[in-house]
Amino acid sequence: MNTRLCQIAVAAFLIGASASTTVFAHGDVTPQAVDTTGLDKLGATWKDSNPFRGNPRAIEIGASAFNQNCARCHGLGAVSGGIAPDLRYLEKDDAGDEWFKERVINGSIRNGVTYMPQFGDALGQEALWSIRSWLDTVRAD
Repeated sequence: MNTRLCQIAVAAFLIGASASTTVFAHGDVTPQAVDTTGLDKLGATWKDSNPFRGNPRAIEIGASAFNQNCARCHGLGAVSGGIAPDLRYLEKDDAGDEWFKERVINGSIRNGVTYMPQFGDALGQEALWSIRSWLDTVRAD
């Protein structure tokens, strides 16, 4: 490869890498409302573990809610393309629930850049625990 072509390739890579910060910064996500009709209301205080685990209605709601609110970054079917964690590997127990709860309530901000916005207030725990219920069904072992 000649020197000029190498310089162009490096310049293109650097431009792409610097522009990619907007790809990885997801502060511009607008949460989409989730209809949780048919689920028990959980109140304002967040549960420590998923109260809907194994609930067929919650799983159905969670599948749709994930596609509306999470798939953009975490991938269809929760198969991440590398932008965000692959949620199929989230532990299917209270430890996984704890991580999930912390992340959806507080989001993820690193070096002042929002990688995941806070979804807790926007969607509420019924919708978010439904997503967690659906994630349990696509878990990779």
